[in-house]
Amino acid sequence: MSTEAFLSLLQFTDGLFPAGVYAHSFGLESYVQSGAIQDATGVEAFLRALLESSSGPTDAVVALCAWRAARSAELERCLQIDRTFDAMKPAAELRSASRQMGRQVLRVASREANHPLLADFLREVERGTSPGHHPVAFGAVGSVLGWRSEETAAAYLYSTSAAVVAAALRLLPLGQSAGQHILWSMQPSIGKLAEEAEDKGLEDIWSFSLGLEIAAMRHATLDARLFRS
Repeated sequence: MSTEAFLSLLQFTDGLFPAGVYAHSFGLESYVQSGAIQDATGVEAFLRALLESSSGPTDAVVALCAWRAARSAELERCLQIDRTFDAMKPAAELRSASRQMGRQVLRVASREANHPLLADFLREVERGTSPGHHPVAFGAVGSVLGWRSEETAAAYLYSTSAAVVAAALRLLPLGQSAGQHILWSMQPSIGKLAEEAEDKGLEDIWSFSLGLEIAAMRHATLDARLFRS
């Protein structure tokens, strides 16, 4: 990967990137309010379950499917992947969060990279013919900007992990050091899941995260909420 491509990867996964990730807890807030998660051990278990049962086998694989489609300039394939992923998001809050973040990724990338595939993808999303999910947009952008496939998957999973930890720090009295320890402990899982995603196609995606999805659905009924999901 060139230095320029590497820097763009850092920019799109940075906590300052305006995708709206900071507004979402991905169901963690429901667990905290119910008392099921009270400390760093609980946050780590939540994050590991999210990575291994959803983000890894679904999101990371979808991102690399979009990466390959964009590399071949197959817009229709990107749109097909996007619609398939939409059908695999039963929790409305999580589905909406992924759409919001993906659309913002496409808007920024289309403006800065000025690439026809990204412009066409964004046009279809704004017309309402494709939902514009985050992993699909991230993978397509990564391909256009020259990110390597495995690093694309790993960066996506790390960004997800960092977002969950950032939410946990606002929901619980953990401290920054505890948050960094959680992220450090996730490195082997992230590396393994990113490597596994390399060999998989759209027909291989799966998710089994009923507890996480139910927590996301219950989030909409909480009396007080800090996050949007």
